[in-house]
Amino acid sequence: MMNITIGLLAHVDAGKTTFAEQLLYHTDSIRSRGRVDHRNAFLDSHELERARGITIFADQAVMAGRSATFYLIDTPGHVDFSAEMERVLQVMDYAVVIVSAVEGVESHTETVWRLIKERRIPAFFFINKTDREGADADAVLAQIRRELTPDAVPLQGSLADGVAEETAVMAAERDEELLEAYMEGKADEPMFVKTLAKLVKEAALYPVMSGSALLDEGITAFLANLELLAHTAYDASSPFAARVYKIRHDRQGTRLTYLKLLQGKLAVRDEIAYKDESGELIREKVTSIRICNGDKFAAANEAEAGQLVAVTGLSAAAAGDGLGALEERLRYELEPALKSKVIFDPSYPLRDVLRCFRMLDAEDPSLGVEWEETLQELHVRVMGAIQLEVLEEVVKERFGMAVTFGQPEILYKETITQGTVGYGHFEPLGHYAEVHLRIEPAPRGSGVTFVNDCHADDLSTGYQNLIGQHVLEKPHRGLLAGAPLTDVVVTLLTGRAHNKHTSGGDFREATLRALRQGLEKTPGMLLEPVYEFKIKAGIDHIGKIMSDVQTASGRFDPPEVQGDTAYMTGRVPVARFMNYQTELAAYTSGKGSVSLKLSGYEPCHDAEAVIEGKGYNKDADPQYPSSSIFCAKGKGFTVPWEDVPAYLHIPAEDETATGETE
Repeated sequence: MMNITIGLLAHVDAGKTTFAEQLLYHTDSIRSRGRVDHRNAFLDSHELERARGITIFADQAVMAGRSATFYLIDTPGHVDFSAEMERVLQVMDYAVVIVSAVEGVESHTETVWRLIKERRIPAFFFINKTDREGADADAVLAQIRRELTPDAVPLQGSLADGVAEETAVMAAERDEELLEAYMEGKADEPMFVKTLAKLVKEAALYPVMSGSALLDEGITAFLANLELLAHTAYDASSPFAARVYKIRHDRQGTRLTYLKLLQGKLAVRDEIAYKDESGELIREKVTSIRICNGDKFAAANEAEAGQLVAVTGLSAAAAGDGLGALEERLRYELEPALKSKVIFDPSYPLRDVLRCFRMLDAEDPSLGVEWEETLQELHVRVMGAIQLEVLEEVVKERFGMAVTFGQPEILYKETITQGTVGYGHFEPLGHYAEVHLRIEPAPRGSGVTFVNDCHADDLSTGYQNLIGQHVLEKPHRGLLAGAPLTDVVVTLLTGRAHNKHTSGGDFREATLRALRQGLEKTPGMLLEPVYEFKIKAGIDHIGKIMSDVQTASGRFDPPEVQGDTAYMTGRVPVARFMNYQTELAAYTSGKGSVSLKLSGYEPCHDAEAVIEGKGYNKDADPQYPSSSIFCAKGKGFTVPWEDVPAYLHIPAEDETATGETE
């Protein structure tokens, strides 16, 4: 049988979890249907989810179909937990997007759809809640075609009962072989279904069905069409390859690595090879394999391509990592724009607090848990206030610690505007390392990139790789506000070691000092996160919306008008638009909506005020020195950054050829 992974995605309150309950019930995976409002939904198995009535964690279930085993993943619908949703997209064979027949396409629906399109994931739509007052499935279909994709094709009931004319025409328009047969009157229903399945797999058509999950209407037809149109072909005979999509810890604290087998097989005691964050190759044995179904699991001796499993025995694999023959590591697009201070009772041992938050960080890498040594503060990155509330409850429930969080602050970043060369030398008695780094501006959103341009005659390959690891191992601070450095290319030009006195830690010291020394010599720029927005409102409100965007230091494209509704897109600083949804809803009587997508970083609109408010003193940061340490007459001595070139053991680089950016 085929293994097929189906992911359910939607804006919050579209009925996604209720829809999942019906699928599980009709495939005999559960004996009775739960409800979100009754706090007994099978996939909302965490007490936090049941108490709040929303999906927070991406949990999975197994459904047995006639021709396939379906792995069903119910993803969070609230924007604060969208990073969790994005991580599981990578293992979906098909997505199912649930849209309310009353509310239609909402802001998070658009975010979900953009991610689906970018990854070319085949998808189905289900227009839910057709039983509700004000429901209009036809209007929502038109909205899907207008705002998401023109390739949405309606399916009337089950395809096993016949193919509607509109469906047949849309399929024929997109397939030459079917079109020719259709024009000649030779196309039968099996040919239509086979072609539809191919077009869906190619993401050329997106079937749209409708019904009411709560009243169990349209569910059996959806399942029948899913069986007919969803197909996979995984190769279990090729070498093992898998993708990690989630990390969890069970009640005993055992680390569970959730992965999807993309090819080959995996058995207990098999050795898996993968690279950790620093690029080091790790080989570890799988000690158990679990097939997860809600909050329960069944132990298995082996698994094969296409299956979702959780394994124990892997200590460092992270979400997005490739295992075995798959070496590519995925980067995630959705990242928090806010950070918050963790406030905890001083009686809690710091070691225990850090251990708990690092476990949470492994499970949700977007948290970016960071201990600020100079401030003696623990910080986390978050999407919004709801996530902080949930984190507070999670820490209490799992670790028995009462914590609170400070007011969320904007997560700024820094870059440079001109290229430079930084020099770092570390030579206290018994140690030795020198590093020369070129630091240049890079395109927005590129992060920190390391390039090795050092000759093996100057420095051994092992030390060169070590320098690269130190450049990439953690965020580095800019000098304006102490914000993380980004959008730079760091090139290793040369370096020097000593046959007797050099150890690995020496190159860490020299590398960090070289980075800091370079930053001292070049202008910095503060960057702030920006939203890409889409606002929908009545045309009588468009003037005020334009004024609001301009006041918020944003910019917009010319509005598009359809009937009495106007659509406006543009970009605006997160700091000025975080609460605009509430304001818009107030003066449009709830009829206006705004979709916000974090869309990278741009130069800060009020940099001077932000820098002054941060009060960062670059010269009072003991973890990030700009000076270098040299040795003479058996003693080490410190040289300020501006004097370092005169003491270098390797001649300084000519810096006149470095570039600059806006």
